[in-house]
Amino acid sequence: MKCINCGTDNKLKERTANQGRCLKCNHPFAFEPTSMSKVKITDPMFAKAIADISANQTLFFTPKQLLYLLDNRIKPKSASLFGLLFIYLFFNIWVPGFIGGFASLLFGASSFLIVSILFNICFVLYLYTKSLSKKIHIKLRQEYARCLQIIGGIILAVGIYAALIIYNSFSLFVIVVLLGMLSIYFGTRQLRQTIFPQEFLFSQNDFQGWLNRWQQINGSILKILPSPNQQNRLAAINPDVTAYSFDRLVVCDSASIAQLLIANNFHFENNCAILSITGYPQSIFDTTMQMLRRNPDLKVYAVHDCNPQGISLVHHLRTNASWFLHSEIVIIDIGLMPRQIIATKRGMFIQSSLQSAQAAKQLPEEVRQSLSAEELTWLESGKFVELESFSPQRIIKVLQKGIAGSRDLESGDSSLLLVGDAGNDMYVVQSFG
Repeated sequence: MKCINCGTDNKLKERTANQGRCLKCNHPFAFEPTSMSKVKITDPMFAKAIADISANQTLFFTPKQLLYLLDNRIKPKSASLFGLLFIYLFFNIWVPGFIGGFASLLFGASSFLIVSILFNICFVLYLYTKSLSKKIHIKLRQEYARCLQIIGGIILAVGIYAALIIYNSFSLFVIVVLLGMLSIYFGTRQLRQTIFPQEFLFSQNDFQGWLNRWQQINGSILKILPSPNQQNRLAAINPDVTAYSFDRLVVCDSASIAQLLIANNFHFENNCAILSITGYPQSIFDTTMQMLRRNPDLKVYAVHDCNPQGISLVHHLRTNASWFLHSEIVIIDIGLMPRQIIATKRGMFIQSSLQSAQAAKQLPEEVRQSLSAEELTWLESGKFVELESFSPQRIIKVLQKGIAGSRDLESGDSSLLLVGDAGNDMYVVQSFG
């Protein structure tokens, strides 16, 4: 493993002999991959993840964004299809020959055939289970599904020949056809899926431990954001400033995303106010809202997680007296929306939970009417996507694109979809990047 301080490559024996320090510069290593059971983290891997999520130390990011990136990096993404088939063919001969040989001493010559059938059933179930695993990368799950299809074909071709020509057994023929067709069916069904729910390969507690260990050894990470402080004291604001207003407001469903945008100076570069639905930043929230309500031409941009709470953000803005009740301002929903995820069909970390499914079934009727039947089905199945699964760079880029595309709504910009009634307009960005 290379030392991130001097670049020297230290072998395990050298790291062990030097108490986990670099042989050349004596800098401690934060991780020892050989002693990690579930996942293997190295110092260069962690350093590269920090550099990539921060766009080479130019953007602030949240700890959870780093967690998502690390999970994507650690998960194996591919397997050799030929390797899986070789393992199948090798053990399909070895297992019946070895185990069946011992069993035949007790149960007779039919043991070879029984062991062969059991092995094929077990191998098909193994591949199917892997293709369903939420802790495996989507690409690898698809490789297992393709292997299921091919093995199903092998079972049909070889098994039918053996059943009819060698054993002349109708019962064996039925078993072979059922197993082969099921294997092909399972593989095909998995390959046809476009949305794969996922889970983290490691726990958030593990990740927090790695983060603490890294900062103890290498110092604080420059661009990582702390938890948003909702208890900051009220700031003294010059009365002359309150006479000014903004033409644009970005409302986030979480303080973390609002903090991220503010820390990266999105409000300065795009001349807009940034607030969260939870009242962040608390020190200037009330004053900012007073300024915003004075502008009849205000445009509001909503950005949120794709979950029942996030989907309800625009409805909350429309119906809450603390926001824009009885106002005719234009609201543009940047996302995330289920339709954006369904249309993208790639690269999104989709999770699922029973709590999200229950919350989706309790959405207000006005919110349900703004969603398609496919979107409602998606939400009610418990699926959800967090904004923090995207990099700061992508969130900023999508938000900038949404603002730019809404400057002249009357031009019929194809990137915006009108939802709602006249005087109560809501526009939805059709693609999240």
